[in-house]
Amino acid sequence: MKISYLLVIFFISACTPQPEKVTDDTASTETFQTDPIEVAEQPAIVDDECNLVLGFDAWEPYQYADVGGRVAGLDIELITGVAEAIGCNITYQQGTWVDLLSLLKQGNIDMLLGASKTDAREQFAFFSDAYRMEEFSLYIRSGEEKRAAYKTLSEFIESGSRIGVVSDYLYGEEVAALLDDPEKSQFFKNAIMGELNIARLLDQDIDGFLEDSFVGASMLRRKALSDLIVAQGITIQTGNIYVMFSQQGITQDQLAKFNAQLQKVKQSQIYEDLLKKYSY
Repeated sequence: MKISYLLVIFFISACTPQPEKVTDDTASTETFQTDPIEVAEQPAIVDDECNLVLGFDAWEPYQYADVGGRVAGLDIELITGVAEAIGCNITYQQGTWVDLLSLLKQGNIDMLLGASKTDAREQFAFFSDAYRMEEFSLYIRSGEEKRAAYKTLSEFIESGSRIGVVSDYLYGEEVAALLDDPEKSQFFKNAIMGELNIARLLDQDIDGFLEDSFVGASMLRRKALSDLIVAQGITIQTGNIYVMFSQQGITQDQLAKFNAQLQKVKQSQIYEDLLKKYSY
């Protein structure tokens, strides 16, 4: 029996969706706690006028709540630390991306993380400066030296290697061009979720798969598969990621202070250490 039949149920139960995936769940009002990184040289004086509700959609390792109710993740630690350093008090509300986006538009929550900037969203939201770049990595089976040597996705598929992708994900212009090419598109195999590509790779139904670099590292670590699957080395950067603020929940002065503190953190060792923490 192929390994996928043994692992699929496990992978589905551990699935962590993309933040803009549409579901029908409503936002939760449950109370959460977190441990933000310390980004201020001295404790900030909390501004009584800066109380922000941060909406989060479970997407490990960027933002999630553990079994003890503690909110954690790369984005959570970074952004909460920055907000508290300028004197803002943060509380949390969990929900789906679609519901949280609606709540932010109505002014019922104040912040969303992992957001892309669009003209439509700028009609009702302020955006921070970019705090990280969205990046996808190609993952392959370990020990395959020939495939590990390819420098581009075109070289990879020209060798006859098949790449697993997730339906409706946006992988950037390079992948879009390959998918639009009738001859090259046949080497891309769709899946309904990233976890299924792991089973298909181990079954040799595909020869590699594309996944968000931090999400891929997190999945392999949690499933103890880092000895069997490795990052090939090819990466694709698809755009900047921002914090989105409700225009009703934050002032321009507070936004300017947030961006100034964010830039300080991004230029510090704290930022590099945080990225490394979630990269392995």
